[in-house]
Amino acid sequence: FIQINLEAGLPILAVSGNHDSATRLATGAPWFKQRNFHLHTTLEEALVPIEFPEVQFFLLPYFEPIAARLYFEDDSIKTIGQAMLRVVQAMEEKFDPTKKHVLVSHFFVAGSLRTESETTVEVGGLDAVTSDTFTAFDYVALGHLHSKNAIKEGKVRYSGSLLKYSLSEMNDEKGVWLLDSQTMEPEFIALTPLQDIKHYEASFAELTDPVIYQSLDREAFWHFEITDRAVIPNMMNQLRAIYPYVLTVERKNGHDVVRQVTKKRAKTLAPIVVLQDFFKEMTGESLTPTQSEWLETGLTFALDTEKRED
Repeated sequence: FIQINLEAGLPILAVSGNHDSATRLATGAPWFKQRNFHLHTTLEEALVPIEFPEVQFFLLPYFEPIAARLYFEDDSIKTIGQAMLRVVQAMEEKFDPTKKHVLVSHFFVAGSLRTESETTVEVGGLDAVTSDTFTAFDYVALGHLHSKNAIKEGKVRYSGSLLKYSLSEMNDEKGVWLLDSQTMEPEFIALTPLQDIKHYEASFAELTDPVIYQSLDREAFWHFEITDRAVIPNMMNQLRAIYPYVLTVERKNGHDVVRQVTKKRAKTLAPIVVLQDFFKEMTGESLTPTQSEWLETGLTFALDTEKRED
């Protein structure tokens, strides 16, 4: 942002999304605008286009149907689809017929494909907007979904996230769309992250073998599939000592074996010992004296309550 906006003096156009606090982002809006950084967080702002010689940009932030109902003073607006139609109609009234018209927004378009890292924001499908809602625009640049291929509706496109935020995005190509303001034809520019998400299947012994791990990118975000069947104490902490950014570890085999061994052992131990073992297995550390005291007090209370109820 500093290089693009402050140093190069290029404008930045942005909207608030469903994960953002629109009120908080709006705090610096007047200051941002003076620096040619246009951050729109309200419906009122969205209806005022950002003017360029060849293009009008309409910046529509994420909003709930009630926001449109209150803004237009129209109680008939119940769904996001109805709200969007009304908003687009109001935008069309501001169209300059001599210019192209681009909408920048943050919504889920019906028929788009999700990834695991996106929050489901609809209730009963209320957030789904049909792509034909945007027919009046020459191009629609959308946020919210993390894949650039989430929808292929010609002039309606998702930029996708710049980075990968879940394993389902591991093989996705990330980057940005470069839009020609004359032809309205987008070109995708791929970006390579400093740290990528990678997958590797091996035994625990192999993953901790210097011959193996020295051949791997230890700074990557790793998803490991462990082939071992035996219980491996403090496994995650041991792996993180070698691969500091390991994300997940799954067992290719042995889920039931580990579960049965743990369950059988738990039956022979006192409840407090089971919990102490569990804490150590999860954190790699033993309970402190204070934590042990809290645990013992809680267990005593729970057992006494159970006896009284019996």
